[in-house]
Amino acid sequence: MEALEQLLERDTAGDPISGLRWSRRTTGTIAELLTQRGWRISPNTVARLLHHLDYSLHVNRKHIATTFSPDRDQQFHYIGELRDRFQRRHWPIISVDTKKRELVGLFKNAGARWDRQPWPVNDHDFRSDARGIAIPYGVYDPLGHRGSIIVGVSHNTPAFAAHAVAHWWRREGRVHYGPARELLILADTGGSNGYRCATWKTELHAQLATGFNLRVTVAHYPTGASKWNPIEHRLFSEISKHWAGEPLDSYEKILKFIRTTKTQTGLTVSAYLDRRHYPTGVAPTSEQLRRLRLRPHDTLPRWNYTILPTL
Repeated sequence: MEALEQLLERDTAGDPISGLRWSRRTTGTIAELLTQRGWRISPNTVARLLHHLDYSLHVNRKHIATTFSPDRDQQFHYIGELRDRFQRRHWPIISVDTKKRELVGLFKNAGARWDRQPWPVNDHDFRSDARGIAIPYGVYDPLGHRGSIIVGVSHNTPAFAAHAVAHWWRREGRVHYGPARELLILADTGGSNGYRCATWKTELHAQLATGFNLRVTVAHYPTGASKWNPIEHRLFSEISKHWAGEPLDSYEKILKFIRTTKTQTGLTVSAYLDRRHYPTGVAPTSEQLRRLRLRPHDTLPRWNYTILPTL
């Protein structure tokens, strides 16, 4: 079972809500690869093991993004090479993304739970009825199978995203990977940590690279391929299942549910509340851009780059 999970690690996507996972490989291909590694196994046995690991067999569905990139396969291979390189050297790897924004209050939360009677909630999801908003920015460490969620109350901006990553390194990353001077970040192509966003890069440079003297390498998943980002099906789906059917009526309750999210495979999750205000529409200054030490990679440089600290 462990050999199968290791084989599928780089080719797995998942639904952050339902927790279902699927692989790009067929059962026949998986059986051949396992046989090459010394495991004699049939495609039918592979199928049974996949069901046991919460993989699901899917039919065709009209869900393909029109922004499909011709460089998709090349980027997937390059991300795999980067992960192998960092893992061999015991350098930290994190997967980052923003989970769905939640209204804090008596609002319906998808899912069901065991109880003697249903929990009454508002019949409409009006922002004016909310006690606030919760913006969960996640950092997932696939090597340690650990997650960290920074819950913002303001806006999902590049400064907030960079602060969440820097906060993770300060509180947890350097505890587990203290000697390491390099960090690999796996991120989507859009949002507050998008590859086109100059503020994401300058904030990473200031808050993380220079702040902690780290070489920060960022690799973005291809356009329309965010479901392959490990955080989606390794962390976000588990949190969604854990608080399913529960109205998220306070920040304390949100943090408690996140912190008590666990799995049989040993996932642990921490949670922190960030009450800072992050204004939108903030662009980097000319001085920040001048000081930015950005090194694009030879392979697909728009998606892969390393940020060096300013000493």
